[in-house]
Amino acid sequence: MPDPNLADLDAFVAVARARSFRGAAKLQGASASALSDALRRLEARLGARLLNRTTRSVTPTEAGARLLERLGPAVREIADALAAVNDSADSPAGTLRLNAPTVVARHVLPDIVARFLAAYPGISLEVETNDSFIDVLAEGFDAGIRYEERVERDMVAVPIGPCRQRFVLAGSPAYLAARGVPRHPRDLLGHACIRHRFASRVTAQWEFERDGETIRIAAAGPLIATTPELEVHTARAGLGLVCTFKEYLRDGLADGTLVPLLQDWLPDFSGPRLYYANRRHMPAPLRAFVDFIKADIR
Repeated sequence: MPDPNLADLDAFVAVARARSFRGAAKLQGASASALSDALRRLEARLGARLLNRTTRSVTPTEAGARLLERLGPAVREIADALAAVNDSADSPAGTLRLNAPTVVARHVLPDIVARFLAAYPGISLEVETNDSFIDVLAEGFDAGIRYEERVERDMVAVPIGPCRQRFVLAGSPAYLAARGVPRHPRDLLGHACIRHRFASRVTAQWEFERDGETIRIAAAGPLIATTPELEVHTARAGLGLVCTFKEYLRDGLADGTLVPLLQDWLPDFSGPRLYYANRRHMPAPLRAFVDFIKADIR
């Protein structure tokens, strides 16, 4: 029986990492049925079942897990070696896949992306938003952007966008006239607070800090949402207080429909960082993007 071809092995690695034929197909630029066919060919040639498939999940079998452990780094090395062939400083080409938080995708990346793509017309950029920390390589991305998270031993982090950012607590003039102005974070327990829920289903606590004292408030109010724009609109309508990235509140603060509160309790923090694997052969699109970001810093 002939040896498995590289494409089928690559399909197995993609599906095993994504734990989904549909997710792997999206990252690979292929159809789910094509990946399924590749897996069937590979399992037939090896005479072993590599993935357990149900209608809800795809998980490696014991044999599949052993193969993935050995095969994953090898496939990555092959991809890196092929990318190195294309590593031309003058005209890098290919696809760059980034994963970023929503606020970065909406308020930091637009200007950077427009200038980067204009400078490198041979590169195609894919940006996916995700507000939780993920293993970018295991999920099929070339690099990720996050705030202050721990960087793994083999990862490199480079600042991208603003060096410092901050949260702002704000309410409308009408709301403050009716309910009063909070003078201390604990006063918020008596206010209507508009809260944010992450994709993980965790509802964010509000955290305040001053002179070494940290206060976390489990606020309550009329709205919990996953969309910052909805939260801000509700606050501008006078239905409660909102606490979020200043970028989301900029228009309301500028036109006076929102008033900042307790700003001495909300210090600024480090801006986002681009992080990627520290490896010998960096794909040409990623190398071009990292160099572009470093030039922006300079």
